[in-house]
Amino acid sequence: MERLLEQLDRVPVWMCLALVVGLGLAPFVPEPHIWEKLKMLAAGTLWAPIDVFDLLWHLWPWLLLVAKLLRGQGWLGGR
Repeated sequence: MERLLEQLDRVPVWMCLALVVGLGLAPFVPEPHIWEKLKMLAAGTLWAPIDVFDLLWHLWPWLLLVAKLLRGQGWLGGR
């Protein structure tokens, strides 16, 4: 676990933000896939494997950013 946190420390916040904007929100038109998939999840229609993969693909940059911010605040195994 400590090794994973060390790797997280090496990732700059600007890179996390770039990933969120570039991958986490893509495509921008007509609506971001993450938003579409979250609506499907709330409606109970997220069952196709490709849709689950798509949700995870667009969600991981957001999770990385949250982990990075929590780590910086000392809430995730303080530094």
